[in-house]
Amino acid sequence: MDHVIPPTDKAQDARGAGGTDDPGEVAATLRLAVGRIARKLRRTHAVGDTTLSEVSVLARLERDGPDSPGALAELERVRPQAMATTLAALEQRGLVNREPDPSDRRRVVMTVTEAGRTVILDRRSESVRGLAHAIEDELTPAERRQLVDALSLLERLAERL
Repeated sequence: MDHVIPPTDKAQDARGAGGTDDPGEVAATLRLAVGRIARKLRRTHAVGDTTLSEVSVLARLERDGPDSPGALAELERVRPQAMATTLAALEQRGLVNREPDPSDRRRVVMTVTEAGRTVILDRRSESVRGLAHAIEDELTPAERRQLVDALSLLERLAERL
């Protein structure tokens, strides 16, 4: 695990303890923190492993059920061409299937396979273990409750962006 670095004054300000509520400053600090977390989580996965984009699509299909490539591109906020590339890679590895849409046989929908579910669970387990250790080692019980309270806000932001 990385050594502990105390939070900077700017990070403390963004948390709100007598700090700023300026959306620009909060956004800048949040972006840096989320970026650092994402980079550290990415490092825990082997080279050539499933990309974050691929995992995001797999997780969405698992959570929300089958969907069309166009709808997935819109939900993931990527160009249809980028989604086509992601889906082709997933399909080639047997992690998703392309099937006719039951309500409109002219369209196709993508579904996650059992192999795709296994990838999601393995990746989630690895990431969750790392995050759980960091949360346990670094956060007090009161800070953990603050983090839980912030999760719904972060989810809303993730859907809005």
